[in-house]
This record gives sequence, C-alpha cells and structure tokens, in this order.
Amino acid sequence: MSYETFEKALCTLPETAGRRFFIRHDFPLSRVTSFHIGGNADLAVYPADAEAFAYALDAVVQAGVPYTVIGNGSNTLVRDGGFRGVVFVTTDMRRVTIDGTRLTGGCGVLLGSVGTNASRAGLAGAEFANGIPGTLGGAVYMNAGAYGGQLADIVCETVCYDLDAKQVLHLDNAAQHFGYRHSVFMEKNYIILSATLQLTKDEPDAIRARMNDYLARRREKQPLEYPSAGSVFKRPEGHFAGKLIEDAGLKGLRVGGAEVSPKHAGFIVNVGGATARDVLELIERIREKVYAMSGVTLECEIRTIGED
Repeated sequence: MSYETFEKALCTLPETAGRRFFIRHDFPLSRVTSFHIGGNADLAVYPADAEAFAYALDAVVQAGVPYTVIGNGSNTLVRDGGFRGVVFVTTDMRRVTIDGTRLTGGCGVLLGSVGTNASRAGLAGAEFANGIPGTLGGAVYMNAGAYGGQLADIVCETVCYDLDAKQVLHLDNAAQHFGYRHSVFMEKNYIILSATLQLTKDEPDAIRARMNDYLARRREKQPLEYPSAGSVFKRPEGHFAGKLIEDAGLKGLRVGGAEVSPKHAGFIVNVGGATARDVLELIERIREKVYAMSGVTLECEIRTIGED
C-alpha cells in the first residue's frame, strides 16, 4: 500500500486541459457531507474531468490503496474515525451540455443545476429532483426519486468506468437495472462518470413553476434548516417509514446531537455537535422500537463509510 506511489502517478497525467486534480491530505470529511459529521480522510482527491477520474481510479487500484467516492455527500454518514484511504470527491465534474431534448451532465453536477439548465432550455422531466441535495452521479447510483418521479424515468445513457475490465462503458437504461433505490452500480465495480437524460419540450415558465412548487413542498415538510442526510430509511412495502416512526412516538428522540426531526420523522438531523456514533445509535433505537410496535423492519438507505 503506497500513497506516495499513487500521488506520483497522478502527477504523470499531462495537464493538457489545465489542472487535473485538487488534492488534500488529512482532509475533514465533515466538510463534504450534508450531515457535517465524520473524521478525516488520509487523502481527498477532486478529479477535474472524466479522463482524470478514470486514470486516478486505475492508479489507486494499482497502488493498493483503499478508496471510496463521494458526490455531494448528501446520503452518506462518515464514521468518527474517518476513512483510511483515498476519497474521490466528484464535485469539480460539473459540465452540462444540451443537445436537442437530451441533457448530459458530469457525475458531480448538482441536481439543482440540472433543473436550472433544463428549465432554461425549455426541457421538462427533471422537476421532481429540484431540491434533492445530491449530484447527478449519486442520484443515478441510488435511483433517487421524489413526488412520483425517479431517475430511472429519464436516464437514457450513463457513462461509467469498469474497474475490472479497465474500460469506459456506455450503458443504456435497461442495462442499468434500475429498481427502487437500486441500480447496476450497486452490483458491479462500475464508477459513474456522466449521465444523459431524455427530457421533453415545454414552456420554461411552466417548468419553473413546477420546480418552485416541489421546492416549496420540501421546505414546508422537511427539516432543511438542519444538517441531515435526507430520508434515513427506505420505504417499506405497504408503509411509509416516517409514519411508522411517528406512530412509535419517536419524534424528537435524541441521542447526543442527533435527533429524530419533530418536523418529519423520516429524517435524523444534526442539531449541533452530533457524532456518527450518535446517529448510528439513534438509527438502531428507531429500528428496534418500530419493529416492536409494528413488526416492520426498517432498512437504512444512508451509506456509512469509514471506521470508529
């Protein structure tokens, strides 16, 4: 295992398009997660484009260094001991292009930017994602959705890097095996580089009105005033996780600085100084109480990385 070998490899990639990587040592991951929780990564690397990202992925594997990928960190809990390895942060990969009714964005494009670019071009279909605090890559990875829409409805192609075959793949919608909060990227050793959305023409004012409506609903019902990782649990078949948690009398339950939101029981919020240990203990208390009250086992949809 050699960080030095990995860093030297990054320096050998020609800077034909300007800076290719932004690198930070002993980097606090609380800065790149929406929970604002977590220890430090040994190394944080921000690739500037798909070519640089693919090159760095090969280099980190060859160097034998553990790694993970974070987009906007909006569905991620980093443990208090941080991550011993390299964390790739994709938020510099934000290029958006539009060709007719197709919008292509890098994996680090924020969903809000997707909506803004689409509405300006008079393209509809992505409004449901307005206000989801994630990146396009992260949204495709987990097939994010809201208000009756999901990424599976609009993604026509995703470009990814196959780490096993060491080649770039272009996957159509069917090849991505979309399901509820699921995609092929959870099954294979694929890293998302970009995605193309098939949208439809509409009046920009009408698109913006729908986007504003969805955003207003989020602000009314969700605890956006506190750091969180969004909805904590997947929707159980035949139930709603937030309703089960509320019916179990758990609104406002607190462990340290982590609290079940009094505004929406499906959210755990950081009310100040929460640790990952606080959040994980609260998640277990919720699961135990809900199971005791309803017989339903809640499945966490937040990704947890790092060590205690």
